[in-house]
Amino acid sequence: MDALIKSIRPNKPADAKQPEARPGELDPSEFLAAAVRPDQPRPSRSEAEAAVHVLLNYIGENPSREGLLDTPRRVVEAFDELYQGYHQCPAQVLDRTFGETAGYDDFVLVRNIEFTSQCEHHMMPFYGKAHIAYTPVERVVGLSKLARLTDIFARRLQTQEHLTAQIAAAIDEILKPRGVAILIEAEHTCMSVRGVAKHGATTFTSRFTGMFRDNPAEQSRFLSMVRSPQRY
Repeated sequence: MDALIKSIRPNKPADAKQPEARPGELDPSEFLAAAVRPDQPRPSRSEAEAAVHVLLNYIGENPSREGLLDTPRRVVEAFDELYQGYHQCPAQVLDRTFGETAGYDDFVLVRNIEFTSQCEHHMMPFYGKAHIAYTPVERVVGLSKLARLTDIFARRLQTQEHLTAQIAAAIDEILKPRGVAILIEAEHTCMSVRGVAKHGATTFTSRFTGMFRDNPAEQSRFLSMVRSPQRY
């Protein structure tokens, strides 16, 4: 789903020329390299555990009681797992391709890629499925690599919109296919277990590039295949 950048300044003359809306662009550093540089200053593990200790005190708990003695350590270890995507390089996941395609010229679709991410606004989980298609030019990437790519971006603080755009941009830039189509559906616990508490509400985001963006028939075919019943 292309984000459109439009002027919202009031009081412009009616005959003034309006700037053309254009797709939002991502900084290539977001999807071509690991998010954490080796020389980037970071707190120590003991400092991170001390911060968890402070939060336990903040909510009114007693960090010294038996059940919480190891909680700071466990939370930091969980963070290392949940946010490992900051230390992984998306470009490296897609760097090996295969040319034995026998002239295949249609799109490749991997659907129902399950993922869990963390909302950057409340640091609460959102989870769902990603459906990814691309139309290769001569060479294809291993199917599992699309799932790995999804996990790299999902295991960072995210919005669903940004996650969708990053996956599409990485495939587009690195594989240089004729087009990319992404559809992500997810439930956000920051909406289902707090705030308005609407359980079961699902958010859909999409992004189309190249032939999928320019050809509505290809978009429709992609969506039809994504929504078709499972076959085993």
